[in-house]
Amino acid sequence: MSHMAPDSVAVLPAAGVRLRNRDTEYLFRQDSDFFYLTGFAEPDAVLVLVPGRAHGRVILFCREREPRAELYDGARLGPERAVEELQIDDSFPVNDMDEILPGMLEGRERIYINLGEYPEFDNRLMHWVNMIRAREAGGSIPPGEFVALKHLLHEQRLYKSAAELHIMREAARITCAAHRRAMRACRPGVSELDLEAELVHEFLSNGARTAAYPSIVGGGSNACVLHYTRNSSRLRKGDLVLIDAGCEYQHYASDVTRTFPVSGEFSRSQRALYEVVLEANRAAIDRCQPGEHFMAPHEAAVRVMAEGLVDLKLLPGDVDEIIETEAYRVFCPHNSSHWLGSDVHDVGDYRVEGAWRQLEPGMVLTIEPGIYIPPGEPSAHLPPRWRGVGIRIEDDVHITRDGHEVLTADAPKSVAGMARVMKRRRRG
Repeated sequence: MSHMAPDSVAVLPAAGVRLRNRDTEYLFRQDSDFFYLTGFAEPDAVLVLVPGRAHGRVILFCREREPRAELYDGARLGPERAVEELQIDDSFPVNDMDEILPGMLEGRERIYINLGEYPEFDNRLMHWVNMIRAREAGGSIPPGEFVALKHLLHEQRLYKSAAELHIMREAARITCAAHRRAMRACRPGVSELDLEAELVHEFLSNGARTAAYPSIVGGGSNACVLHYTRNSSRLRKGDLVLIDAGCEYQHYASDVTRTFPVSGEFSRSQRALYEVVLEANRAAIDRCQPGEHFMAPHEAAVRVMAEGLVDLKLLPGDVDEIIETEAYRVFCPHNSSHWLGSDVHDVGDYRVEGAWRQLEPGMVLTIEPGIYIPPGEPSAHLPPRWRGVGIRIEDDVHITRDGHEVLTADAPKSVAGMARVMKRRRRG
C-alpha cells in the first residue's frame, strides 16, 4: 500500500473452483498473487486494500460458515475467524459485497486491479463503477483510472523473503529426494510412468500435495520433446532418461531436471555430450552473482555448449560465429533460466528500461541448459550413436549478497554421483 498512488484502492479476486469434467472439480489451487498477500487458500473471496480507511485498510470478503457445505467440502474459515487468523483488519461475507464494496470504491481516484484475469469479476467491478457514475449528479465521485496491480505486486514477489526461502528450500529438498528415488527405481523394462509414480510418492509422503507442473519423464528420443508429458513408453537398455519434475510445497515450486542412463552406465558418446551440458550448467551457475545481468548465466552456458558441439563435430564452423548467428539453437533451442517462486515460471520483469535486469539478493532463478539431438531432422546426417539423445540439467539458484546458493544441490548430477545412487537399488 505504501507504493500505491494517493486516493487509490486495490482489488484482488481469489481463484474460483474449476470443473475437470461434468461435476468433478479440479483440486483447488489459490491464485498466487492472492495467496502471497493473504495466505488464504479458499475460493470465492476478494481482497481489498484501502489506504487511509479509518475502519481498517485490509479487508477480506469470503464465504460464510455453512454446516451443510462444510460437511461435504470441509471447514471454512468464515469472516468471523479471518480477522484473527489472517491478521487482517476487517472481513465481510462475500454475498454482501454488492452492498459494501462500491462504497469503498467511491471517492477513490484509481483502482489497482489485474483486468482480464477474472472476466466475470471484471464485469461486476465495472457494474459497481457504473453505479457510482450514475450518481455523479448527486455528488458521487467515481474512480477515474484503472492501474495494473501486477506492476507493483510482481516486483515485490520477485524478491523472496527469509520465510519464502525457508519454504523453497524444503520444496527443493523434497524434489531432490524424489529424483534420487527415481534413479534408484530406474532399470530397463520399467515404464516412464513407473518413475513418475516414484516421484509422486516422494512428493506426497513429504507433505507436497501436488507437482508444481506436469512431470516430464522422457526415455530415449522422448527426451528431445521439450514438454513431453505422455510418460507412457518403456525404458530401454542403452537409452538415457530425462526427468524434469518438481513439487509444490506450501504454494512454492521447485523445478529440477536430471538426465541419466537407464542401465546405470553411459555410452562413450552419451557421456561426452552429457559432460558438455554439465559443464554448461556449472558455468552458468558460476555467473549467478549479484550485479550480473539476467542473461549472463545463459551466455556462459551457450559458449560452453557451442564449444562442445564443435569439438564433438556435431556443429561445423567457428564458435564465435555460431554464437553470433545463434546456429547453436538447432540443438540448444531454449534459454537457460526463468524466475522461480509461487509459480514455476514466476513473475517479475526480465528487462528494465529495455536492458536485462541485474541479479540481486533474494531472487531465485533456474539454470537449465540442454542439448537435444532428435532421431530425424536436423540431425539425420549425424552418426546413429548421437541421434535420439536429449540431455538437460536444471538447478534452482538463490542469489545471495556474496554469490549464490544452489537449492537443489542434493540431486546428484555428476556421472559418479548418479551411478552411486543407482547402484543402491541394483544391489538391493
